[in-house]
Amino acid sequence: MNAPTPAAHLEPLVLLERGETGVATLTLNRPGQFNAINSEMLTQMQATLDIVAADESIRALIVAGSGRAFCPGHDLKQMLANSNEAFVGDLFRRCCEVMMSLQQLPQAVIAKVHGIATAAGCQLVAACDLAVAADDARFATSGINFGLFCATPGVPVSRNLSRKRAFEMLITGEFIDAATALDWGLVNRVVPAEDLDSAARALAAKVIDKPRALVASGKQFFYRQLELTQQQAYEHAATQMTCYMLDDIGQEGVTAFTEKRKPRWK
Repeated sequence: MNAPTPAAHLEPLVLLERGETGVATLTLNRPGQFNAINSEMLTQMQATLDIVAADESIRALIVAGSGRAFCPGHDLKQMLANSNEAFVGDLFRRCCEVMMSLQQLPQAVIAKVHGIATAAGCQLVAACDLAVAADDARFATSGINFGLFCATPGVPVSRNLSRKRAFEMLITGEFIDAATALDWGLVNRVVPAEDLDSAARALAAKVIDKPRALVASGKQFFYRQLELTQQQAYEHAATQMTCYMLDDIGQEGVTAFTEKRKPRWK
């Protein structure tokens, strides 16, 4: 496994580690600030995601935090020191672009959560395709406690949770524990803290066992159909299924199933 390398030539606020199996890990690296997201970190996150998107050897991406927490959200001290529309507006715009980049990656993205994930940190968990949490992890969209309704975190959170549960998180700002996050649909797995890394990698292994092109196409379809009406979604799905069936990947997969053998993916 390669040693962690900085995602940019700036201070390494984000680390990218490429694994031999095709699973890469993006690690937020401000442990002294619990990985609070500042402007510089956003720049490095976007650069890292651009690298991952272009690297065909990376089949799945795990997003993690260094130190004692996953991410507490934005660096409020930096925003207070730059309380003007140009800086703050650009910060939130670029954060939204990073979250969209996660969704647009051809690889499946798995959040590996420990400690706390609050505000934009909770947004990051919700923006990932999948999430595994330690059993002592906690989640909140806590901006309302500080005079800030978590509008941007509310976008992916409300697309993961039911409407009333999402609104409860956003309007109360209260923490939910890992078990509740699992029950409400914010995470896929909850495991003992000592098993967090192996659980995230086990989930990634289930993804990289599938054809890369199919994962990329299926992920793109999944998010696209969510924004359509039901009729539009079915029309789009029928077209996609036709393409999948007639594609070489589909032909090999279905043939292998009928012949009772494992598919031989290219």
